[in-house]
Formats: sequence, C-alpha cells, structure tokens
Amino acid sequence: MPALNPAYINVQDFNFWYGPKHAIKSVSMAIPECQVTAFIGPSGCGKSTLLRNLNRMNDLVDGVRHSGDITLNGTSLYDPSVEVISLRKRVGMVFQKSNPFAKSIYENVIFSLRVAGQNKKSELDEVVERSLAGAALWDEVKDRLHESAYGLSGGQMQRLCIARAIANRPQILLMDEPCAALDPIATLKIEDLIQDLKKEFTIVIVTHNMHQATRCADRTAFFYLGELVEYDTTGVIFNTPAQDRTEAYIRGLFS
Repeated sequence: MPALNPAYINVQDFNFWYGPKHAIKSVSMAIPECQVTAFIGPSGCGKSTLLRNLNRMNDLVDGVRHSGDITLNGTSLYDPSVEVISLRKRVGMVFQKSNPFAKSIYENVIFSLRVAGQNKKSELDEVVERSLAGAALWDEVKDRLHESAYGLSGGQMQRLCIARAIANRPQILLMDEPCAALDPIATLKIEDLIQDLKKEFTIVIVTHNMHQATRCADRTAFFYLGELVEYDTTGVIFNTPAQDRTEAYIRGLFS
C-alpha cells in the first residue's frame, strides 16, 4: 500500500457494538487531511456506523459500547477532556435526506451560530455569504435569503444543508450518502462541490454508488460484515484490488 500523507484521523483497532450486535470489527485505518475518503460496501456492513463514530453521533443510541480508539490530530475522541458538542462543531455532518429547518434560507445557515449566542448582523451576513458560496448556492439564492428553505429544490436543499454544516468552519465534513435522494444533475453538482470543498475540509463520504466513489474519492475503503476488507487509493481499489471479496463486490456479484 502506498504511503499516506500524515494521518489526520486514525482509527485504531476499533470495535463497536449495538447491544449484542458486533457492528464494527477491529477496524484500523488512517484518513489523510484534505482528501476525500469513500466508504463502500453492502447495506449493513458497518460503513455508516463507523462514519457516525467519527463525531460520536452513536453516543445518542442506547446500549452501545466500543473498544479501541479513534484520534483526530493525535487526540482521542474519547478523551475525557473532549467535549462532544465542541467535537461536532469540528466535525460537520450531512445526511442522506436533506433536512432543512422550517426557517428561512438565511436562518438555516446561521442556526448553530444563533444557538451559540452570535447575533452581530455584519458577522452573520458574512457567514451566510461565505457558506452559501462554499456550497455553490449563493448565486441561486442571494435574492431570496429570507424566504423559506422549503421553497428550494431537492438538490438546493442538500447544498443548503452543506452550507449549514460548513458555517462553523469544521475541520472535517462527514457525508452519509448525500446524493441518494437526488436526480443525476443535482448529484453531479454535489460531486463537483465535493472536489471544491476538499481544498479546505477533510471529507469522508459513505456511498452505495461506486461510480460516485471513482469520481469523487482519493481513497476508498471497502467494508463487509463489519470488517474493513481493503483500503487503498481509489484507483487501486477499482482497478487492481488485492482482495477477491473487493473485486466481487465491484463487479456486482453481490450487493
């Protein structure tokens, strides 16, 4: 396997259980900074579970436990000094289904800043423009910022959710099948956006769409039944995989 850039996220012999279910089994991997890493594999293979552990969203589920560790820039996510709300400001999340709030476009973008008590209009205006521009949405909505977010198309809503996720300037952006509910044109816009965003953010994306992984990802990890089967550059995974199970999945022999 080729040498990585200095690891930004390190997953170290990580195991995770939902009650008695062993969902992630001894996974170790290093995710480099300012690249796109894709998690692929059949449903139920553990890829979304691992993604949600990168900002400890699974802490919200009853009866979970883990062993091993995940570090961000050398600091364990489970260190007692790590405050979870602060962690989630550093690790933004975009979900499969766009979930704008029942507020204006403007208020959607700055929601987390409002919660934190930031109310200076000039600063909020700057964040809104920067975030919407970063999500390739500013030119489409700049004249209707105070209209309901529900008036946007599905693809625009998803880009609004990306704008909301990057408003706090996180270091990492997690994307859980962000294009699953979108049409092909909207999907391509999101994929183009991902290439722009990786200049500033470390991106980890879960996708069932293997063409999307080849178009977007610098590195790809293939999971099966909770195990990390193979992890390498995307070109190697899709062209010369080392594992038979990886090749079988990519060829569509199982799903």
